[in-house]
Amino acid sequence: MSDPVQSASKPPVQPTADPAALPDLGDVIRAGEWRRALAVSRIKQAEPEIQEALEAVFRFQETVRARRYPSARRALADYREALAGKADAAELSVLRRAADPDALGAALDALSAHLKEPDPQVLAAGLAPALAQPLTRAEALNIQGVLLALQEESAGARTHFEEALEADAGHYRALTNLGNLDIENGDYAGAEVKYREVIRLNPDYDGGWHNLGVALRRQGKMAEAVRSIRRGQRLGMKRSKEDTDAEVKAQFAGNPLFKGLRWVLIAVVILVLFLALRGAVT
Repeated sequence: MSDPVQSASKPPVQPTADPAALPDLGDVIRAGEWRRALAVSRIKQAEPEIQEALEAVFRFQETVRARRYPSARRALADYREALAGKADAAELSVLRRAADPDALGAALDALSAHLKEPDPQVLAAGLAPALAQPLTRAEALNIQGVLLALQEESAGARTHFEEALEADAGHYRALTNLGNLDIENGDYAGAEVKYREVIRLNPDYDGGWHNLGVALRRQGKMAEAVRSIRRGQRLGMKRSKEDTDAEVKAQFAGNPLFKGLRWVLIAVVILVLFLALRGAVT
């Protein structure tokens, strides 16, 4: 069962609306509607720490959906920093209760540690911290579904993918995996419908475009299938480059050796320029 990784979508831009007509920010946070909460905070011009915290939670959700756990950890670190910035703000207190950073950290650890667990019962127990958190529950259910699909237990896998979507309707990888089950069952039209919805949720998801192309090809829609697969290939190459660049930046940012090397390289460049200018003057 393929379960490819894709970069998260960008945070929503600030729409134009009457702030007085908007819902209470605390209510939206308690409902776990993070995209909407971020938009409301921007329109209402909430304090910077609140907007930063909500943006970090939104990024956490998106990167977990995409199975980009290192990026999720960076979002969680930014979230912790934003929470520490203004501890007396009422909205931040609501945020802490709705998305406790320590619980999210434990959930993310559970997801990372059990990706390759082959025993469904051991996997379920290990994923308990992630299953308990609304922001990670869908991802944990999706992981369980993938394992069952690999073990050819299609009915159980489908149940887990459907439960993942109940927990998070925007978890496009779980929806992709439902489409994959349809492909295996010969329901190519049903898979096409699901893949098109995946693309609506995340137009930059290379796996959605590629799998849509497969479903179209199985139905004899060759021209559209080729276009879809080629688009998936282009997006896949783009994502691979972005992931590589992000990994290199993270290594330079977190490794003291790389930091020191950067300054050495800068010094060498300055010396070369100095010698070149001196030779030109002579």
